[in-house]
Amino acid sequence: MQNKENQNDLLIGRNAVTEALKAGREIDTLFITRGNSNPALLRIVSMAKEKGAVIKEADQKKLDYMCSGGNHQGVCAFVASHEYSTVDDILDYAREKEEKPFVVICDEIEDPHNLGAIIRTAECAGAHGVIIPKRRSAALSYAVGKTSAGALEYMRVARVSNLAQTIDELKGKGLWVYGADMDGDDYKSVDVAESAALVIGSEGKGLGKLVRQKCDVIVSLPMKGKINSLNASVAAGILMYEIASKR
Repeated sequence: MQNKENQNDLLIGRNAVTEALKAGREIDTLFITRGNSNPALLRIVSMAKEKGAVIKEADQKKLDYMCSGGNHQGVCAFVASHEYSTVDDILDYAREKEEKPFVVICDEIEDPHNLGAIIRTAECAGAHGVIIPKRRSAALSYAVGKTSAGALEYMRVARVSNLAQTIDELKGKGLWVYGADMDGDDYKSVDVAESAALVIGSEGKGLGKLVRQKCDVIVSLPMKGKINSLNASVAAGILMYEIASKR
């Protein structure tokens, strides 16, 4: 559902969306009315796909609600608060700094405040970049940028179609991949490679099955109280600093 906090990201109507695409704005998600075959809308969809945007169909009522009754003409789009990088950009940045790469991978972190907090901590802990999936993930929205407290201006964030494949590519380039999950080795007991990637699972489900299988090591945080899990961004912060200290 749309809310006031992320209305800053919303473009409404065919002209606004078309001009944003022509100007090279990063479009996170394009919404069109379900079943609409208007040629002008199909051209917009084609342009958005070329730019790598996620395309979603929605019924008229949902678009009316998202656009607060504005004249959306069957289309609206969420734009990114910051330009996305590529995985190669992240690795190149590490090389420029003459450091071994340290990457944070978010496996379906859907809460924008959690993603913003992870980006903020990643920047403070010296990570070279954050990787998120295209689908089932918070995007670089206004809320993410605000929660990151300015860190989004300095942190390279790459958005990829296939996390498992990306993990394989990172491993092929010498990175060891550490997944955070409840059933793992105590994080204090694990040796950390200089080239490292930390994978943080979603708020509800944790690591996806395939992503978990791709990790070299699974690490966990001991739970001393009655609650059996930590907020994703809190767990990420603890583990990022642990990896940073051991590298």
